[in-house]
Amino acid sequence: MAAVTARYSRALADVVFEQKLDAQKVVAEVRAIEAALAESPALRHTWDNPAVQMPVKVKVLDAIIAAVGAGRITRNFIALLIERRRIRSMKEIRAQFEAEVNDRLGIADADVTSVRNLGDDERRGLEAQVAKVTGKKIRATYSTDKNVLGGSVVKVGSTVYDGSVRGQLQRLKQQLIEA
Repeated sequence: MAAVTARYSRALADVVFEQKLDAQKVVAEVRAIEAALAESPALRHTWDNPAVQMPVKVKVLDAIIAAVGAGRITRNFIALLIERRRIRSMKEIRAQFEAEVNDRLGIADADVTSVRNLGDDERRGLEAQVAKVTGKKIRATYSTDKNVLGGSVVKVGSTVYDGSVRGQLQRLKQQLIEA
């Protein structure tokens, strides 16, 4: 299934970048359609039911597209997913599409955990350091965890940068055990 979601998400990203569209706007449009689909069992049933004729499905889609203000590319993409019976994979396709767009734009999402809320200057400094290490623009989300003790833990993709006191203590303990 991962190959299918990758194929659809990559194809949409290719169209968005080839036509020089606002990629973040298309991401927001696809998210809005995904949200409508998640909120409405009747909509999921209509779009996924083979007994419902495609013109009816498209009419419903066009009403939703008008309501969320989405563009032609988004409309055609969702229509393709409905026609090819891939609408069930909407959440995965949207996530993969968003990751593809972020990758092409040089954006990385970072989860930052610290013992306390960081100030604006601290956040900017931390984001600048992570951007320097990753070579990408950082879009960070912040959370607190008393177990960190001090410093911060930054996760970018599957890579964890542990600058916490707790992490330093664990590394010191491991060094003492190995010595």
